[in-house]
Amino acid sequence: MNLLDKINLLKKDAENTSPEIVPTVVSWTETSDTVSRHFQFQPDGQLFVKVLNDSRPVIHKLSESFVNTFFPSGYPYSVNEGYLRYTQFRALQHFSSAALSVLSTQSLLFAAGLRPTPAQATAVSWVLKDGMQHVGKLICSNLGARMDSEPKRWRVFADVLYDVGTGLEVLSPLCPQLFLEMAGLGNFAKGMATVAARATRLPIYSSFAKEGNLSDLYAKGEAISTVFNVIGLGAGIQLVSTVCSSMQGKIVVGSFLSAVHVYSTYEEMRSAPINTLNPQRTAMIIEDFLKTGKVSGPADLRFREDLFFPGRIIKGAGNVKVGRNLRKVMKPSRLKQLKEILPDENFVLNFGNTSTDLVLEQNASGEDALRGWLVAAYASPAANREVETIEEAYEKMNTVMPTLLSELRAKGWHTDRFLDGTGSRYGF
Repeated sequence: MNLLDKINLLKKDAENTSPEIVPTVVSWTETSDTVSRHFQFQPDGQLFVKVLNDSRPVIHKLSESFVNTFFPSGYPYSVNEGYLRYTQFRALQHFSSAALSVLSTQSLLFAAGLRPTPAQATAVSWVLKDGMQHVGKLICSNLGARMDSEPKRWRVFADVLYDVGTGLEVLSPLCPQLFLEMAGLGNFAKGMATVAARATRLPIYSSFAKEGNLSDLYAKGEAISTVFNVIGLGAGIQLVSTVCSSMQGKIVVGSFLSAVHVYSTYEEMRSAPINTLNPQRTAMIIEDFLKTGKVSGPADLRFREDLFFPGRIIKGAGNVKVGRNLRKVMKPSRLKQLKEILPDENFVLNFGNTSTDLVLEQNASGEDALRGWLVAAYASPAANREVETIEEAYEKMNTVMPTLLSELRAKGWHTDRFLDGTGSRYGF
């Protein structure tokens, strides 16, 4: 055996005799006045928790179980501000909606010449509602971009539309000869409302997600909806058997439930801190920045958003209007002049007597919209909007833009996209 063979043999013996590496298990115990828990990290990295002793009152145990079932893990630190208020009004909204659906379905069956029991009304309500969703999807398919831009507004509009359809169903016994027309129109409206509500659900949930926990938020939100839908159906069965057994009772109670339903949705949407840029939120950000030098966060603006007329012009932000067709905004000669002043920008501006039109390039981002909005705001106070004025506004915008962008991102705003709905954009 030569020297090389001996060295290789010694290496193999050393490898065979080396001790095995045993995974380290890290564990500890945490003890408070009433609860003792044992924590242990498994070799695969998962955390195992076992309650060793729990002497808390039953009400405290039930409260913790309720929070774990209906709220995201780590609540309240895992969600953005306003989630509790949103959840409270969401529960009330689903309760009133479910109770109202039982009233409307029983009215429909009475109008058709049937005399149903409350249980039959509850079962048929699902059939009538789901059957019209396919038609609603076709009608709403072209409105997706608008819902992305203003999800709160469309969510409120969806429930108003739902209550209009429900109202037609409740009133159908008053004119049984028009049963088919009223029932069809009512369910058509409810079908559209269902699609609009579902389409805006994801942007609303996303506004509360704080730690990449969107799926957890969605699951817990649907759990709350299911529970209060069931409770609402039970309340509706009781109502149609008692105070709503007459037509007068249905009209009074139905009107009250409808008002509660829409109000709950309105307050629910006001609680959501949407963190994407659209024309209304961008205008409010620019207005606050110019007045105070500070950047408002999504939670600061949520109660100030106009959910019914979001297209209003804000004077303090330059009276800017977004989305008009380029050929209607300016002449080709004026467009050429502006592109010479701002050759590298993805926007053009046209200053009118009462407002300033901002037209974005096809691939413009939220940052581009902010740049254009700032130029318009800085130039708007000047009476003379010639080349020198726009250039001065452009230089001022470039000075403050880095600070504005960094603070926007620190506040949680998404500046990579600008959601202007179906607004027109240009491309060369």
